[in-house]
Amino acid sequence: MSPVSYILSAVIVFLFSGLLAMAGLGAAFLFVPLFYYLGVPLAEATPTALLLNVVSLMFAAFNYWRGKLINWRVGLPVLIAAVILSPLGARLTPFVDKKILLGLFAAFLVFAGFMMLFYRAKQREKALSRQVEIGAGAGVGAVAGFLGGLLGVGGGNFILPVLNWIGLDAKVAAGTTALVVVFSSLSGFLGHATMGGLDPVFVGVTALMAALGSILGSQLMKTKVSSAQLKKIIGVLLWVIAAKMIFDLVK
Repeated sequence: MSPVSYILSAVIVFLFSGLLAMAGLGAAFLFVPLFYYLGVPLAEATPTALLLNVVSLMFAAFNYWRGKLINWRVGLPVLIAAVILSPLGARLTPFVDKKILLGLFAAFLVFAGFMMLFYRAKQREKALSRQVEIGAGAGVGAVAGFLGGLLGVGGGNFILPVLNWIGLDAKVAAGTTALVVVFSSLSGFLGHATMGGLDPVFVGVTALMAALGSILGSQLMKTKVSSAQLKKIIGVLLWVIAAKMIFDLVK
């Protein structure tokens, strides 16, 4: 890669890591095509993007934990299921038609964005039962982990709207999603990393930018952005992601 490509990658990683950390999401789904267009082989771009998810959201999750914005009761079942299924999805990547999966993913994101922008969850009079928390968490974690590993993303796009739908506050849903995506991305990274080498300089530069962007973004979310504002940000982001995927499929 040329020095210009390194600089462009560093700036974009910083910006998108910060923006998506505000929603508890990793930016691997954007970094994979970005790196590929900049000349990074796909076999290297995918694990690098997943590793950046780990780095950026590790700092974000710590920030959310300090702000008491992680629901452990719901998050742990999601995390366990996602970590178990993510390597399986990564291993199956070469054998599955991605166009079908990306089409389904895009349709889901359109629906999820609609839910974030227009759905108003009623305040629950009592907390969900432990059985419902475990069942819903394990279910969404399994789907998110498998498809996240398969597509080379962290799976947060699947997890976040479901956590919001079952009644979690937008900020708590973002914080809990960030925690899960750290481990699901790490699990997926380990599944992909054995399939190709990594450029240590490129990984080091982008990892530093991902960490700095995530710290800034999560701090802004914790102190400056309301839950209502965050839901709007998330909804628009999900629609932008869906539009990009649809464009890639039809071009």
